[in-house]
Amino acid sequence: MDRKYLLEKAIRVAKLTRLIAKAIDLFIVLCLSIWWYPLGLILGIVYMSVSDGLNRGQSLGKKFMGFAVKSLEDGSPCSYKQSLIRNLPFILPLVLAIVPFWGWVLAAILSLALVGLELYLLYNLDSGHRLGDVMADTTVMANDDNFIGVKNRKSSWFDSKTSTPI
Repeated sequence: MDRKYLLEKAIRVAKLTRLIAKAIDLFIVLCLSIWWYPLGLILGIVYMSVSDGLNRGQSLGKKFMGFAVKSLEDGSPCSYKQSLIRNLPFILPLVLAIVPFWGWVLAAILSLALVGLELYLLYNLDSGHRLGDVMADTTVMANDDNFIGVKNRKSSWFDSKTSTPI
């Protein structure tokens, strides 16, 4: 039996499940934006900004799918600041979408580019982190207490002397 195949399949399922969790959050923002434009769009931006800092690192989508966002600095749940930073690739197009027509056009172009980059990094980085995770120094994992390796970690993503991943 090829065990590597089973591991790769589990990793693909985990990445797909993460995408479903983010899709649930974006669906909430979309519903708010359509039903109560422009106030709903502003509420959606606020939700995306703080979503991963809610409920010990769980947005509604992550809570539904059983994930939590953890800080790689100390293993604590994602803070509101980290939530804002890690969701910037989704927040920036939403901010542009406040302006009718040309803002919508620019938001569509920017969102396609940023979501494409997010997907590329998610599927091509060995760690499975997306752009937002790299920017905020966070990770997404199953919501359980098996986070000892990160809690005991003393260094960040990049060593200050060599600027290469540790």
